[in-house]
Amino acid sequence: MATAFNIKPQTGAPIRVQLIDDSAVVRGLTRRWLTGVDGIELIVVSADGMAGVADAIKHKPDIIILDVEMPRMDGLEALPHLRRAAPKAKIIMASTLTHKGANVTIQALSKGATDYLPKPEASQLGGAEAYRDGLIEKIRLLGRPEESKRAFPAPQPLRPVSMKPNEAPRPAIQIPKTPELRKAPTRWNKPQAIVVASSTGGPQALQAVLPELCKKTDLPILVVQHMPPTFTSILADHLNATCSHEVSEAKQGEPVARNHVYIAPGGFHMVVEKKGATNTIGLNQDPQVNFCRPAADVLFNSAARVYGGALSAVVLTGMGADGCQGVATIVDQGGRSFVQDQKSSVVWGMPGAVYNAGLAHSVHPLNEIADAVGKSLHGV
Repeated sequence: MATAFNIKPQTGAPIRVQLIDDSAVVRGLTRRWLTGVDGIELIVVSADGMAGVADAIKHKPDIIILDVEMPRMDGLEALPHLRRAAPKAKIIMASTLTHKGANVTIQALSKGATDYLPKPEASQLGGAEAYRDGLIEKIRLLGRPEESKRAFPAPQPLRPVSMKPNEAPRPAIQIPKTPELRKAPTRWNKPQAIVVASSTGGPQALQAVLPELCKKTDLPILVVQHMPPTFTSILADHLNATCSHEVSEAKQGEPVARNHVYIAPGGFHMVVEKKGATNTIGLNQDPQVNFCRPAADVLFNSAARVYGGALSAVVLTGMGADGCQGVATIVDQGGRSFVQDQKSSVVWGMPGAVYNAGLAHSVHPLNEIADAVGKSLHGV
């Protein structure tokens, strides 16, 4: 998949990278890819987890690229040792697009890994180049705190989606020169559903927010997390083990029910559709939006068409600006928006874009979001 943004290298000391991978081919390719890249230095290459821990103690890297499947000590087993060996390092899990690889990756993210990057299959044309570009971008994004905390600009122009066929375009929302919180809607609409968007750092954020949010409401919760196929089904399984609501990967045509969390499947946009008196899930493989499929904007816009202002939107950590235009549609209808704050976000791109556009009704640390949304459901 093409990368959405190019993070420019910064001046100063390079980002120091360690690679831990048992594949000689991967080690050779990664060495070739990173050699000479401005602002990045590959300082050590380790052939397995055991050697990787020893090398991390010695070299104290900024970024560790950690393979999932290795002999002697695999990535999941090595992870806690690496966190102790190099406590300031950001760890990127390099995983195969398999059920086993996805399962281990989700476990690793819940146990302290920062991010992940799926390895391309041998049959994927251009897969190696996309993996290389994504790897360099993630290293730069996570290796520079000032870059990982900066918000990406809101899309221009920012215009809510019209609600009816052939309706005249909605007036564009004026983006304030100085970001500020949006005033609460003058007329409170009791929410009927909650929509959530997340990307980089999202699996960990969802693990923190959704179990607490499920305790506070029986409303249906629809989630877009930027992930490939297989990974989203594994993510749903892991969340299902910790949430009081049923959590599942969404299926075409199923009713949107209370006490249920729906995860958009990787490779498909998820929408809400009205079939008679029943709200149902729709899935499609329309073109990518914001370089993503699933895309939060697609879900948010469709939910606004069905629920109008009786909708709450939550935007969590993530790179880019996906969800911002959809939030514009939701608040235009009288719905509420909540975003994760800058300090607790791995990347303040998606929530930062909503805030910079003047579309956020409130901004909260990760551990306060569920409580804020829960109070709002009762008009507080």
